[in-house]
Amino acid sequence: MSDNTHSPDSGKTDGAPEPAIKNSDTTGQERELSYAGIGASKGIAIGTCYSFVKETDHHEIQELKHGDINDEIERFLAALNRSEKELKKIERVTTRKLGKGYSNLFQAQIMILHDPVLIDTISSRILSERKPAHMVIEEEFNLYLEKFKTSEEQIFRERADDLLDIKDRIIRNLHVRKLHSWIPEGVIVASYHLSPADVILLSRSNVKGFLTDSGGTTSHISLICKSLNIPMVVGLGNLSHKVTTGMPVILDGTTGVVITNPGQERIDWYERKKEEEKEHEESASLTATLPATTKCGVRITFFANIDFKEELQNLTASGGEGVGLFRSENLFTDGTKVPKESEQYSYYIDMAETIAPMPLDIRLFDIGGDKLIYSPVREPNPNLGWRGIRILIDMPEILDDQIRAVIRANVHGNIDILIPMIISLEEIHHVRKVIDRHIEELSREMEQQIDRPGIGAMIEVPAAVEIIDEITRHVDFISIGTNDLTQYTLAVDRNNVVVQDLFEKFHPAIIRQLHRVIASANRNHCRAMICGDMGSDPLALPFLIGCGLRRFSVVASDIPNLKSLVSHYTIAETEELAGECLTLNSTQAIKARLETFQAAH
Repeated sequence: MSDNTHSPDSGKTDGAPEPAIKNSDTTGQERELSYAGIGASKGIAIGTCYSFVKETDHHEIQELKHGDINDEIERFLAALNRSEKELKKIERVTTRKLGKGYSNLFQAQIMILHDPVLIDTISSRILSERKPAHMVIEEEFNLYLEKFKTSEEQIFRERADDLLDIKDRIIRNLHVRKLHSWIPEGVIVASYHLSPADVILLSRSNVKGFLTDSGGTTSHISLICKSLNIPMVVGLGNLSHKVTTGMPVILDGTTGVVITNPGQERIDWYERKKEEEKEHEESASLTATLPATTKCGVRITFFANIDFKEELQNLTASGGEGVGLFRSENLFTDGTKVPKESEQYSYYIDMAETIAPMPLDIRLFDIGGDKLIYSPVREPNPNLGWRGIRILIDMPEILDDQIRAVIRANVHGNIDILIPMIISLEEIHHVRKVIDRHIEELSREMEQQIDRPGIGAMIEVPAAVEIIDEITRHVDFISIGTNDLTQYTLAVDRNNVVVQDLFEKFHPAIIRQLHRVIASANRNHCRAMICGDMGSDPLALPFLIGCGLRRFSVVASDIPNLKSLVSHYTIAETEELAGECLTLNSTQAIKARLETFQAAH
């Protein structure tokens, strides 16, 4: 997070540039400041802030008297019961607001409250160590929270908020304190962190927007806000300590910008931008469900990237034509426990049946060693270590269970398998042999021929680009993960604020790699798709089409806008654009050329 002067993401809003940040105001108004976070749910909110602070308990460490031990265990069990009643109430509210899909999030939390290992461990420690219940609960949950928070994968760091909510809920109910859910109508809520339960309950007060210090774009709260059409910005560092209740705030959930104490000129600018975005979305939504074609009639297909099956309910309405990337590692519900084959099968077949006959590409578990509770090593740099296909090959029981679950769920023949972190043909051959073995075994068991899922390779490492011609002759399709490809090519950790400005998707090396990969796939009649963030960037869209890309997998909410843009281009002009960009030798020159093209269309 940083105080910065923000530029608008488009040249619109009556052609007027966004007002510059003012250090002071002659009217005596508080200083106007801009903060850069991560846009987690699109939209603009303008209003007053409400600082949502959760109460925390601070109790002196003390040893229980012998006669109080059983009473303390009873208090703990009663707290679990009260917590369950709260979550069931929240589950009912969620079902009314969003349907059954998202209410399952709270069923998962209720299951944790019934976990016999958790209950027995905490009860036994209260008895043997004579510690108060709140201390033991804190210590036990913190063991798991530490695994989540120190994970190299953002998706697991975000799960920490869900677990933290359960811990805080139990401790609050241990002290019989009421749930804080009432807030004024129509405010912008600021908090250090929010749980799915917080968002659901607070949204009843017609909240205009949410901003949090923690969180990410794949968190449960982000997905809920998208479904509720509430703008949200996350990853704001310590902004919740700087804002106060009643402070004027502007929140831009598209760009990730938050502005405190905005002047009237800025408010007017964002009001116009908000109205323009509304008009554009309404226009795009009218054609979202229609096939996307260029001005010259070439078909472009848009799929969705998803993290949870609950997102499928919005797939068709947004214009999605299938799922191009399902991140299956989300099934690691506690961050370490490998999901059973039966659990995976149930999840996959539910998804496949929901969208059939549309395709469903399931990426095999893209996990690092830090996800496995029995990992033999603590790696200094998991991003360059034991992760993705490397773990799956070294731990065949994990790969076998997932492959069997996918094959069994492929009853409609619409599931394909995507292999993460490919750097060699040997890895592809290994997975293919595992698939062949399980196809043969299951065909024998079920006494019928089983449909064979297609095999795809993630292209996200420079080594894969170097052997792309061989790869595209041995798989059915490829999916380009531009986030990791950029990170590994430029040697820049995209989550490291020190070098974040060097993470540039329009670097000449990146766009030349993309062209090479797409051209090779087309030459070898291998389906090519992009699933990284670059695929959602309107600036990159004509360049990628010009390179020969015809399939995109993006966040579902981005599809209507991208579809509407496609109709403005001809293939000839996008090919000319791509050719020009490939001759340019700087990021700035490439972006300038793409911006000129965008302005002309």
